[in-house]
Amino acid sequence: MTSNKPIIDVIIPAYNEEASIKSVVNDIPKDWVRHILVCNNASKDQTANNAKEAGAIVVDQPMKGYGNACLKGMEYIAAQAVKPDIVVFIDGDYSDYPDQLPEIVSPILDDQCDLVIGSRALGDLEQGAMQPQQIFGNWLATSLIKLIYGYTFTDLGPFRAVKYESLMHIDMKDRDFGWTVEMQVKAAKLKMKCREVPVKYRKRIGISKVSGTVKGTILAGHKILWTIFKLI
Repeated sequence: MTSNKPIIDVIIPAYNEEASIKSVVNDIPKDWVRHILVCNNASKDQTANNAKEAGAIVVDQPMKGYGNACLKGMEYIAAQAVKPDIVVFIDGDYSDYPDQLPEIVSPILDDQCDLVIGSRALGDLEQGAMQPQQIFGNWLATSLIKLIYGYTFTDLGPFRAVKYESLMHIDMKDRDFGWTVEMQVKAAKLKMKCREVPVKYRKRIGISKVSGTVKGTILAGHKILWTIFKLI
């Protein structure tokens, strides 16, 4: 770490999350972070304005795609004169509990882990917060990662923290649904020190763009499995 107090930046990919984004930004412990970046992913509502009102830095990414939004946030960070020690990723739908950020970064601060995944499977999952296809998909994906790469994960949860230098080494490329699994598979291939932390998870505000539609579920599932196998 660069100092006694680590520099932590938060990236929040957001597409049409006007009803939830203020709550996400407001609940992040401000004394723990430097920048809160809301990556506005071609939203057609008031996501950007609401994020700014809550005090976040808004970075526009007109190219749709979860990974595209995250990459735009990383681009902003890379342009800063002083780089962060840790980057935290969290969704903009308020399904995660942003106030658990200290728990997510703790293994990096205490044990020098490279990557920490907030596991909904190990934590307190509100009934109905995840669809059956999501739960099965996570189980299948993490089982394949263990079988192929020898690393044990229980979830592909979006709430995660990673050392900045490790994130640069991982060299993220995915532009849509394969973002989370790409990070975990590459970390496994690079033999990085990974940990999971139990997190709480509630029903999101609004309708999911992925699990909320049949098309989104199929596309996401296909991309996740394809990513696992293509990186072998």
